[in-house]
Amino acid sequence: MSEKLILGFIGNGKSTNRYHAPFILTRRDTIQIKTIWARNLNKTDWARIDGVHYTENIDEVLNDPEIDVVVITLPHHLHYEYIRKVLEAGKNCVCEKPFVETKAQAEELFALAKEKGLMLQCYQNRRFDSDFLTVQKVIESGKLGDLLEMEMHFDYYRPEIPESVHEFHAAWSYLYGHGCHTLDQVISYFGKPDRVHYDVRQLLGEGRMNDYFDLDLYYGILKVSVKSSYFRVKERPSFVVYGKKGMFEKYYKDRQEADLKKFYLAEGHPDFGLDTPREYGTLIYYDDDNVYHEEKVVSVKGDYGYYYDALYETIKNGKPQLVTPEQTLIQLEMLETGVKDLK
Repeated sequence: MSEKLILGFIGNGKSTNRYHAPFILTRRDTIQIKTIWARNLNKTDWARIDGVHYTENIDEVLNDPEIDVVVITLPHHLHYEYIRKVLEAGKNCVCEKPFVETKAQAEELFALAKEKGLMLQCYQNRRFDSDFLTVQKVIESGKLGDLLEMEMHFDYYRPEIPESVHEFHAAWSYLYGHGCHTLDQVISYFGKPDRVHYDVRQLLGEGRMNDYFDLDLYYGILKVSVKSSYFRVKERPSFVVYGKKGMFEKYYKDRQEADLKKFYLAEGHPDFGLDTPREYGTLIYYDDDNVYHEEKVVSVKGDYGYYYDALYETIKNGKPQLVTPEQTLIQLEMLETGVKDLK
């Protein structure tokens, strides 16, 4: 058995080439992409990766005994079908988010994976956003005291997107498309909430896309609000955290995606995704002597490749999954509940 983690990909679009491969390629000593299946090899949207075999025959991925894990990066309405194909072929599976369309589908697939002794896991790279990691560092410093409230914002000003959509589909909603990032961050750190309040809207009216959401997740006295909109001319801060002794505000989001969009990749660029001092968050608090402090907090380095480091440990060394089935099911229940009354 190879000491490397050998991967096969089903899908050769933006997800594979922007959010997976660039981080795997910085880990050549431990992880290798062997084969990528594409529905149409004639499409040349993305440059081919040296040393990777490209194929239109999916059996070359599913039936290759060297491949440890198959990663699915297809559009999410195909996830259920292809996860089942991968599991029935006897392969461990990682699938992009949104994982599937319903909690019931996910329960069925996790049960199948368990029956076959396979690992099935959702790809949640946003757990390794710099802003989210920095918030954790601040909370764990204890300087905020008991947590009272946290607000998370993911805003755009892209009115042309909702204005161009004239029908509603639950699984293509904004909540599914973006809540799958931010809700997982909350669940991964705080666990299952005691209760959830949902405010999920179609600002343009019924029969249009969901273009706004505001969910409040309650953990005892702590309220975590997850908010997003397509109609914010000026973005709100990425994170604001309030405690009994202070607050922390991080205005700027993780820079990995911005760098990736410019094809400024992690390999060969030590400053990839790094915040500059301008992007550092501000911590304000009173210490135990009631002395006021206001200071910048150096951002923690984000790296989506940490997901693959954890995957290596799970497959090769038997460590627990980074993203558990229970976490994925909690999130899917929220996504379904949030859009159930929209039309």
